[in-house]
Amino acid sequence: MHDLKDKTLPAHSDGLDRLSLTPVPLVPEIRLHLAVDAIVWWARMEAEAGQALTTPFWASAWAGGQGVARYVLDNPEVARGRRVLDLAAGSGLAGIAAGLAGAATVTANDIDPYAIAAVELNARANGVTVTGRQGDLLDGDGGDADLVLAGDVFYSDEMAERVLPFLRRAADRGARVLVGDPGRDYLPTTELTLVATYDAESALTFIDAQLSRINVFQLGG
Repeated sequence: MHDLKDKTLPAHSDGLDRLSLTPVPLVPEIRLHLAVDAIVWWARMEAEAGQALTTPFWASAWAGGQGVARYVLDNPEVARGRRVLDLAAGSGLAGIAAGLAGAATVTANDIDPYAIAAVELNARANGVTVTGRQGDLLDGDGGDADLVLAGDVFYSDEMAERVLPFLRRAADRGARVLVGDPGRDYLPTTELTLVATYDAESALTFIDAQLSRINVFQLGG
């Protein structure tokens, strides 16, 4: 599944819900194929498919991912020469930032095959190499990744219960773990050290309109 548009775009589009190659608000150095309104676009996809489809998290630039990407580009030494894992990658924004910062390798992981297709398409649009890896990695520890990037992964209780132990295991084996979050309810309040804060006003989608700051944290040492 390498041609995202051939596989996911509705047969007709009025421009409101079309995927467009767009600069990311907080990280304008990076352009992603995004839906203007991901919910409308998703509804159109489902209507044309005649069945329920997986939520297209990859069709939006989530606030926490924007924060992690901004931090990596502003501090390229954190990624330069490292093996990077972009966890629950969605559009692949954080991993693309790591590639632009000079990472040795970048792997973007997501359970959604459409997300993997989106990652590959977006990486090509930004001139970097990112390897997509589909599947659930949360019972592991990130393998040989030196740097684990987790943008907006604490959006539900169920997700938080699985992600936090994974990130702990990655940190315990020596990986640097960076978490981007705009104030989700399920963000753990301990174990995280704040490393950067960004104004979220210009970066948020309509679903996050009530949020004002995007924080980037490091887990562990």
